[in-house]
Amino acid sequence: MNHLKNQFGNTSTEVLKKGIENLKKILEEDLPKIRNICNTDFIVCVIPRAKAEGEYSDDQKLFKTVISNVVNKLSGYSNGTTYIIRHTNTRTTHMNRSGYGGDGKMPYPGITKDTCSISNDVIGKDILLIDDLYTKTINIDEDAIQALLDKGAKSVVFYSIGKTVSKY
Repeated sequence: MNHLKNQFGNTSTEVLKKGIENLKKILEEDLPKIRNICNTDFIVCVIPRAKAEGEYSDDQKLFKTVISNVVNKLSGYSNGTTYIIRHTNTRTTHMNRSGYGGDGKMPYPGITKDTCSISNDVIGKDILLIDDLYTKTINIDEDAIQALLDKGAKSVVFYSIGKTVSKY
């Protein structure tokens, strides 16, 4: 997943292609299972990256692009990958300690509402919210879930491709 973020814009094309194929395979396998378990159709939204949308190159937006492309081919899913757009930078929690966290505020309760625009198209809909990694102690995913519910989403199911593992 980190390769698809292409944090510094210097990941090789070969590595990006491999990351794209791996993510596609995971999504194509998991998303139909989620739909069957929940027995509902979903609008798919994606947790936005830490910086405002316009600060990333297309190669740095591959995670969302791959999700969008896969969702467009699956029945029972609608593409809402543009329904949550970051307009104000936040800090990247996982890179903050190294000095590459960015220039915004750290995540706090309500940061999604303060730093993102959320489409009215989520109102009354069942949302599948996707993130690349879940980190138990950060709470950005929980905050985004609450923001979608506050906006009027009928329900939100959270799905992450992976999770961070504690060193302890």
